[in-house]
Amino acid sequence: MAAETPNDPIIICRDVQKWYGKFQALKGVSMEVNKGEVIVIFGPSGSGKSTFIRCINRLEDHQRGTIIVDGIELTKDMRNIEQIRMETGMVFQQFNLFPHLNVMANITLAPIQVRKWTKEKAEEKAKELLERVGIPEQVDKFPGQLSGGQQQRVAIARALSMEPKIMLFDEPTSALDPEMIKEVLDVMIGLAKSGMTMLVVTHEMGFAKAVADRMYFFDNGLIVETGTPKEIFTAPKEDRTKLFLSQILEK
Repeated sequence: MAAETPNDPIIICRDVQKWYGKFQALKGVSMEVNKGEVIVIFGPSGSGKSTFIRCINRLEDHQRGTIIVDGIELTKDMRNIEQIRMETGMVFQQFNLFPHLNVMANITLAPIQVRKWTKEKAEEKAKELLERVGIPEQVDKFPGQLSGGQQQRVAIARALSMEPKIMLFDEPTSALDPEMIKEVLDVMIGLAKSGMTMLVVTHEMGFAKAVADRMYFFDNGLIVETGTPKEIFTAPKEDRTKLFLSQILEK
């Protein structure tokens, strides 16, 4: 096997297709993501954005096409799926924290059970991550005692605790009150600047302008347009992109 270079794609998607019954949610999506890139995926509701990133770690299964993550092809083989999930952290709209576990236990559960870390190592890592996301003082609280923004930052720390190579974000700020959005985006911007490979489904165009390397506009199960933030915001080529941006940027 040839030695990898920093520019080798860490995610390769070719002609990815997905159906729910007779409805085709993805109609042939192709994308390559290099290590350390920050990709922002945007578009109207129902355009296939969330379905696509959920296919990357097999939360949804694609019926046609190829998905390769860190050199491993995503097939029905559970061993491949488990390997890919070990390297891929995911943060959802809803925080999905365990309500009966405190913050420390939420973050350390997976490293202890999956990575087989000692409790001491996992707790040390958790404290470091809570510092990184700006809420070290919440370590003993339960999710119900935290604000939405704090819960989402715990969810990010939990995903990072597995030391993933890739982070997937599925509209991580859409369930938050406006004043809590900035605190979560600040954590994500810091993560992007640290060199983490990130795929982010979001309507937060300020975030895209700040850190995205490339943006992909999805509509009706297809990639309509892709480009750098400068290209997308100053000179979008497709009328559909122009219309969507005019609506979202006016708000």
